Amino acid sequence: MKKLLLLACCLLATRSVLAWGQKGHDATAYIAECHLTPKAAKKVSKVLDGHSPVYYANWLDNASHTPEYAYTKTWHYLNIDEGETLESMPRNPKGDVLCAVTALVAKLKNGGLSPEEETLSLKMLIHLVGDMHCPMHAGRLSDLGGNRRPVMMFSTPSNLHSVFDSSIPEAAHRWSYTEWQQQLDRLNKEEVAAVQAGEPRDWLLETHAICTEIYDFTPEGTKISYDYVAKYAPVIEQQFLRGGLRLARLLNEIYD
Repeated sequence: MKKLLLLACCLLATRSVLAWGQKGHDATAYIAECHLTPKAAKKVSKVLDGHSPVYYANWLDNASHTPEYAYTKTWHYLNIDEGETLESMPRNPKGDVLCAVTALVAKLKNGGLSPEEETLSLKMLIHLVGDMHCPMHAGRLSDLGGNRRPVMMFSTPSNLHSVFDSSIPEAAHRWSYTEWQQQLDRLNKEEVAAVQAGEPRDWLLETHAICTEIYDFTPEGTKISYDYVAKYAPVIEQQFLRGGLRLARLLNEIYD
């Protein structure tokens, strides 16, 4: 039975190595869009050929599986093993989410890009800031960010990564991305400024701290129940909001 459960989790892992489910990325991008200055919103729309950031929120998940953009596969996460720190853990030579976000922000701020390069960089940034706030994307290399930690989502075999990418948000609320924004995006100006403070490195470490607590609370074989969903749905909601507000700050700095 244990072997069958592990096999099922490994099969699920092939589909869940990337990021927030589609709804989570859409919600994060829409929260960001709602906090753009008029000048930044106009420029972002122009760079995206009239599209909203939401339109491209999930683009990189699909693109990373194509030969043209296969080089971005490792950009969606940054692994930190148990007992390691960001400084002590060997970094992936193919890149990671912190390196990618830092480089993309610098490129877009420096300017001088061709229209095609700017559009590509912006599409990537929209997605990767969302990834940076997905708890298991700062997980352990030893289990591929939770992909190899089997759990039961109610009565269905799953893995810890997949549970936090999509299962818990969907179990908590069957909202559209606009409803997620309406329900979560209610901070006052001072609270927004506090969330937006810091830099991508700080945000990644914050996500890693959340991830570490999840590991401690969720040993192999954990049966995800309604109590578990109730405990962690607010954490995921908080990360959607943080990701959206911080993406907005970066885009406003770039384009305003």
